[in-house]
Amino acid sequence: MPLPLEEREAFLAEPHIGALAVARAQPGRAPLTVPVWYWYEPGGAFWVMTGRDSAKAKAIRAAGRISLMAERIEPTVRYVTVEGPVTSEVASTVQELTDLAARYLPADKVEGYVKAATAEHGAQVTFHIRPEHWLSADLGSV
Repeated sequence: MPLPLEEREAFLAEPHIGALAVARAQPGRAPLTVPVWYWYEPGGAFWVMTGRDSAKAKAIRAAGRISLMAERIEPTVRYVTVEGPVTSEVASTVQELTDLAARYLPADKVEGYVKAATAEHGAQVTFHIRPEHWLSADLGSV
């Protein structure tokens, strides 16, 4: 059964690992699909962070839009997919990285992760995406 908007937004706001998909510019290639951490607050845009010069960033810039799917299998099989245009690309801040890490990691691991990511990942960018199209379902406990 499809989820009503309020449930879709609440589900997407939970800290699921997202599967980001974006078209590639190269002929004969399938869309780039990668796991990502993401940020979403109901009623707003969502954002993802990636390396400024990564394949993901290049594909997002070229396509101008992405889709993101989040799912869980317990206590019920449920997923939400959202698609939309990129509305901005900005240099990522340490605060964004900290907030994103805190969403997914135990509190005692955040500082170490942020230090390592800052030192090892190079310049990061944040893409903001406006949700336009939604797909969702709750399949129950199949």
